[in-house]
Amino acid sequence: MDRQQEYVLRAIEERDIRFIRLWFTDVLGVLKSVAIAPAELEGAFAEGIGFDGSSIEGLARVYEADMLAKPDPSTFQVLPWRGDQHGVARMFCDILTPDGEPARSDPRNVLKRSLARAADAGFTFYTHPEIEFYLLEPQLDPLAPLVPVDRAGYFDHVARGTTHDFRRAAIGVLESMGISVEYSHHEAGPGQNEIDLRYADSLSTADNIMTFRTVVKEVALQQGYHATFMPKPSIDWPGSGMHTHLSLFEGDSNAFYDPAGQYQLSSTGRSFIAGLLRHAAEITAVTNQHVNSYKRLWGGGEAPSYVSWGHNNRSALVRVPMHKPDKGQSVRVEYRALDSAANPYLAYAVLLAAGLKGIEEGYELPEEAEDNVWGLSDSERRALGIPALPGSLQHALEIMESSELVAETLGEDVFEFFVRNKHQEWTEYRSQVTPFERARLLPGI
Repeated sequence: MDRQQEYVLRAIEERDIRFIRLWFTDVLGVLKSVAIAPAELEGAFAEGIGFDGSSIEGLARVYEADMLAKPDPSTFQVLPWRGDQHGVARMFCDILTPDGEPARSDPRNVLKRSLARAADAGFTFYTHPEIEFYLLEPQLDPLAPLVPVDRAGYFDHVARGTTHDFRRAAIGVLESMGISVEYSHHEAGPGQNEIDLRYADSLSTADNIMTFRTVVKEVALQQGYHATFMPKPSIDWPGSGMHTHLSLFEGDSNAFYDPAGQYQLSSTGRSFIAGLLRHAAEITAVTNQHVNSYKRLWGGGEAPSYVSWGHNNRSALVRVPMHKPDKGQSVRVEYRALDSAANPYLAYAVLLAAGLKGIEEGYELPEEAEDNVWGLSDSERRALGIPALPGSLQHALEIMESSELVAETLGEDVFEFFVRNKHQEWTEYRSQVTPFERARLLPGI
């Protein structure tokens, strides 16, 4: 037994932890949980906990259903919202096959494989997400008009405001679980909030995002609200994105930093951006996995719709943010298409793969977009070589299906399940008769 496992067992005894929740995600990024008693934990560390993988979206086919969930002791945290008495803790799990091999269909393992490829090239991948979400009044009917908890706007300070108290409570829970928060504020939409997590290695970030979603929903329920990470909950409101800042480090050195480069961006950083741009359309089905995601991408509100890059240009898909001249270690790139409903393990895996491909192949970075890309005409964008992102989930899937990069990154099992599941979502959506159609067509036909 290693030291981390010994620490967890000792902490459970000292803190009177009565239940340990083992967390993992399915291929779509839905959090799964099984609770075990402390007496079972040593066995879980040694061999894992068996479960029926065929009942979890995308993890296993029926004829190979047996799977093992093996807790990662480095992710141990007490769940503070469960109260002080008879505590509950959680750990994320790696999913294994019965012979102890990593399951090819485990999203956490997909990201680990991408990180291993980066490590082979000498890189560590760091990420910093800006997570947006809406707080709504609870309602039983999901088709009823949405009621936000306030009518505030971007950076608004509302005296005794509902969302001030909510963000303070949520951040307190996150930080008690070892998840550092950098910023928080009210976003542009009514009841819309943003909380930004500090830079961390991308595996820790993905685990933190899954914890973040759970914390936000738990605190919202405690305060009598409903929190949603739906990309575009209302046609009249801005969508909820998860802009993510990305960087590669070689040891303690930022591989994106070159004091002599344009915007102090190194040739490695330029090739990484070029990889993101060249493969952006291929990875969009993963970074924007729902039908509703494309209502955000093409619904205005500063969501990126076109494949371009720029310095401090918020209409660009990839942005090189401004930084203090004496802080070269903070040089990074921001990918702006991601939405808050993405599976973070798969999304970060394909973003890393696209950037690494640019570095390996020496992709040339095209000219930056200096103008507002949304304000250009189609012919102007064509002349500048700025293509559009996919306009629908169906379009994104068609492009993804022919992508060797995405297929290789996700692996055959995840790739096939993801494509099949998302085609089903599109088929079900396409068959719906919407209020827009009834309002437009019923009166005059």
